[in-house]
Amino acid sequence: MSGKEKLVQFFIFFIGIITMSFGIVLTIQADLGVSPWDVLHIGLYQQFGLTIGTWNIIVGIIVLGTSTIIMKKWPKLGAYLNLFFVGVFIDFFLFIPIEPVHFWSKLIILIIGIVVMAIGMGIYISAQFGTGPRDSLMMALHIKKGWKIPNVRLVMEIAVLIVGWILGGPVHIGTIIISLTLGHATGISLEFFYKVTNKLMNKVKSEKVVNNDIVMR
Repeated sequence: MSGKEKLVQFFIFFIGIITMSFGIVLTIQADLGVSPWDVLHIGLYQQFGLTIGTWNIIVGIIVLGTSTIIMKKWPKLGAYLNLFFVGVFIDFFLFIPIEPVHFWSKLIILIIGIVVMAIGMGIYISAQFGTGPRDSLMMALHIKKGWKIPNVRLVMEIAVLIVGWILGGPVHIGTIIISLTLGHATGISLEFFYKVTNKLMNKVKSEKVVNNDIVMR
């Protein structure tokens, strides 16, 4: 892969991470409950301080370290960049004053957040620059232990949800909505952005071939 191709790949990955982080913050600001992992992050923040984004990074490091031990190999660079940038951008976007008052306005922001999260996940995963820590652990358990992916994801999310709830994380109707819809929305998004990203990367490759042909002449 040429330097330009890597740059385009990273740009797509980075845009996806920013978009996903903004979606996560929208679901937090909606104040109707958050995803299981964010229940944990917010619970840790409420009990021990620091910031929500910082706990996202710390938990991500622990999860990524676990998947590294299971797989006995280092994850792709994108996995490390994922956990760092998501944490940073979550804290950054939390400075935006979004404070819905009524239930329906909260619900609208929650739904928008889910859609934005799904779009961001579709974009960053389509770049194939490396999956996030949670997905890395899920795949490690699937590959090494033979556990089915849906079962692994379910057990992981129930476990972190319980721990996060005990720590005081926000569990509400939004938690259920996110759990039931995010996976399906991300599947649709990923299918679309795989096509877009592949088309873009093929265009960059074709430009490289044309330029090399001109140089040869």
